[in-house]
Amino acid sequence: MTKLSVNINKIATLRNSRGGDTPNVIQFAKDVQRFGAQGVTVHPRPDERHIRYQDVRDLKAEVYTEFNIEGNPIKSFMDLVLEIKPTQVTLVPDAEDAITSNAGWDTIKHKAFLTEVITEFKANGIRTSIFVDPILKMVENAKNTGADRIELYTEAYAEDYVNNREAAIKPYVDAAVLANGLGIGINAGHDLSLDNIEFFQKHIPNLLEVSIGHALIAESLYLGIENVVQMYLHRLSK
Repeated sequence: MTKLSVNINKIATLRNSRGGDTPNVIQFAKDVQRFGAQGVTVHPRPDERHIRYQDVRDLKAEVYTEFNIEGNPIKSFMDLVLEIKPTQVTLVPDAEDAITSNAGWDTIKHKAFLTEVITEFKANGIRTSIFVDPILKMVENAKNTGADRIELYTEAYAEDYVNNREAAIKPYVDAAVLANGLGIGINAGHDLSLDNIEFFQKHIPNLLEVSIGHALIAESLYLGIENVVQMYLHRLSK
């Protein structure tokens, strides 16, 4: 079974927009694990506009499933990961001002840098994954950095799925077949949703883990709002 890691950044975004501690990031992480999620993902950025570095420290004691920390390996991020020692670190080449991740690594151009970073994380017992586009040469060179896994960047799949899902999935299947042959594990994430996740999972051989945040939180609002509205109406009718 492919594991589900829930990215809780959007919960922190909602909390930060109002101040205070509602919704509570730590409680949400506890709840998604209690509901069956096999992992929790966070992506702290330098400006801490959603998940804060202190959130990551607070989560360490509460995440008893797999803890995945994503981010660009600048010094502050590396120091945080080495302090927490999560199950997995996922290296993402996002700019500091990026709204969300928008590209995978060029594993050829940045091979030396990635190899150095990965060597340090692995020496500390942390599983490493590299965020990559479904480009065969990038997958092949990800293996050469010493990474344990790749995370396939799935925005293109999600965008093309509604028009031609067979064409949308093909480069990801090809990348997965290559990764399997190289002996590197496969994760995936970005814009995967209830609409497209089943087709993706069925076609990607040996898909180990998906990390889903934005869609999962939005879908939770849509699928849960009727119940909450009815609960308010019930209380107001007393």
